Amino acid sequence: MSAVMTMNAQNDGWNITTDVNTNYTGIAVANGRIGILPSEKLFQTEQIILNNVYDKESPLGVSRILKGMNFGNLEVEIDNVKLSSDNISNWKQTINMKEAYFETSFLYNNKASVSYKIYALRNVPYSGYIDFKISAKEDINVKVTGIIETPEEYKKPVSTFRVLRDLEVTMPILQTVAKSRLERHTVATSATFIWHNLNSGDEHQRPELVNNKVSEYDNRLSFEMSVKKDDNLEFAWTGAQCSTQDFNDPQSESERFVIFNLLTPKKDLIIQHNNLWEELWEGDIIVEGDLQSQQDIRLALYHLYAFGRGDSNLSIAPMGLSSQNYNGHIFWDTELWMFPPLLLLNQDIARSLVNYRSDRLEKAKQKAINFGFKGAMFPWESDDTGEEATPAWALTGTFEHHITADVAIAFWNYYRVTRNRSWLVERGYPMLKEVADYWVSRSVKNEDGSYSIKNVVGANEFAPNVDDNAFTNGSAITALEYAVLAAKETNATPNPMWAEVAKNIKIYKFPDGTTMEHSKYDGDIIKQADVNLLSFPLDVISDKETILKDLRYYEPKLAKEGPAMGKSVFAVIYARLGDAENAFRLFKESYEPNKRPPFGALSETATADLPYFATGAGGMLQTVLFGFAGLHLTEEGIIQKAPILPKQWNSLTIKGVGPDKENYTVKN
Repeated sequence: MSAVMTMNAQNDGWNITTDVNTNYTGIAVANGRIGILPSEKLFQTEQIILNNVYDKESPLGVSRILKGMNFGNLEVEIDNVKLSSDNISNWKQTINMKEAYFETSFLYNNKASVSYKIYALRNVPYSGYIDFKISAKEDINVKVTGIIETPEEYKKPVSTFRVLRDLEVTMPILQTVAKSRLERHTVATSATFIWHNLNSGDEHQRPELVNNKVSEYDNRLSFEMSVKKDDNLEFAWTGAQCSTQDFNDPQSESERFVIFNLLTPKKDLIIQHNNLWEELWEGDIIVEGDLQSQQDIRLALYHLYAFGRGDSNLSIAPMGLSSQNYNGHIFWDTELWMFPPLLLLNQDIARSLVNYRSDRLEKAKQKAINFGFKGAMFPWESDDTGEEATPAWALTGTFEHHITADVAIAFWNYYRVTRNRSWLVERGYPMLKEVADYWVSRSVKNEDGSYSIKNVVGANEFAPNVDDNAFTNGSAITALEYAVLAAKETNATPNPMWAEVAKNIKIYKFPDGTTMEHSKYDGDIIKQADVNLLSFPLDVISDKETILKDLRYYEPKLAKEGPAMGKSVFAVIYARLGDAENAFRLFKESYEPNKRPPFGALSETATADLPYFATGAGGMLQTVLFGFAGLHLTEEGIIQKAPILPKQWNSLTIKGVGPDKENYTVKN
């Protein structure tokens, strides 16, 4: 099979299909609470990730998001032969982004065709649902085994099989309950089979279930059934996973979710899931004339929707719910890169992201005190506690302070778009005030009346412990200015020092006017965009001459091993300057080298395999929204200025923008 993505009739703007199972990176299905990562192996999933559920990675380590018990692995036998990649044909997989499922299908000899769809149910967010259809080409006997596989790092697992009863209803439940690796949490997983094409209410038709547990770490439930030629066996395997992070009694709650799925007709359950995804896709991006770009853009947006949810008050980690990379911690990746596209297209999820921070404001205030400052000081890496979660050896955790300004910028932008005054009074202004007080206390007044921010790690993490980093200073200026605006909006009196410091924070320049990345910068290679962020999204530098100088100076200095979102900033700026050719070039360079076969999952860098990089997805979406579509966040809300399209696109439509769900169309 070819190592490139298959292009056939099923590949369109909503579906990406492959018959490639080598050099394989899957696409997660997720619902903001759990993420399920499918595999190229038959009936297998790589892992399940639990959002906002952490335990220490080691006795002397920091917190790490939990890899859940894997209820996504099954075994299927036909006529006593276990199906595998070695004995099937016509294997293919499809990610359906519109309805958020991942489908695998294949043929087994001349005996059967098999397909199954994996859902992370949006409507029952602690559960997954794997829906099977086996069509018999001749009389066959089928044996199916569902498995709860508990990672070895879990402690004290107890694996059971019980049949719960209420009146005439029987509810078979396979279950494992265990402690997380250092026993901070109890995690419970329940699972069962559901048969669709048996007569409703006739439980005597159900096949006998057999618990053939291998060990406490490998809990199994099997059934066997004969299927006549031309008949279909249609069934589902559903699992739910709960922890003490979210429930006092995760064992019972996981059972209830499984029972809900068991006794809710499949049609109703999936319609509810689909309806919620249809609401999400009211915010959409449509590209005409370039199918590959359309798929890439929609896959990026799909991931942001899949990794977040509006009713959670949780944030999104750099890898979302696809892996444990970066320990599942929350960085500036959310506020600066993922938040802006969501703010335009889904204010519900955007509100959860900002509320995640305000729920942890008290911890940020404690951190500021602990480091000798006033106000609130946010951790570079955040977990469920809101305390600093960066490994102590990493200088970023102690010195990368622009995160505190990034949070404030997201807060004011949320108000700019939503005009939600009660939120501004209750959550927004209290946060902006504390952040502004932090930057006043963090800055140092120089003899000439200017202010410096010393000893920081900037966005370019290749340059640690520098003074007056351009992006740190620019973001502080912006946060201080926004605090003044928020005070006036809430009829509060702004601290006069906020404006005083904002007007006088130093931004260093080379003799020709090019912006220096920090006070001692002399042309070194940089990890990612830093200076150029002062043009977008900060608008601290707005004159075209300086913007162009900064673009031309810093683009050649971007490291090849830098993260995906770096070039997307340059792309936005070129588009806003009216240069569609350079904008499109950089748009493609910002993510195409990072795509991984067979579906196009984004890795963090072109040279490493760390997918799915939701931060990169946010960056490339910003190029489309704020660059090509010409959308701007202003004090008057979202406005459009001078959109411009690459010649490769016939048209671009942005659907469902802002609270009024406005549409913007640009044509070539």
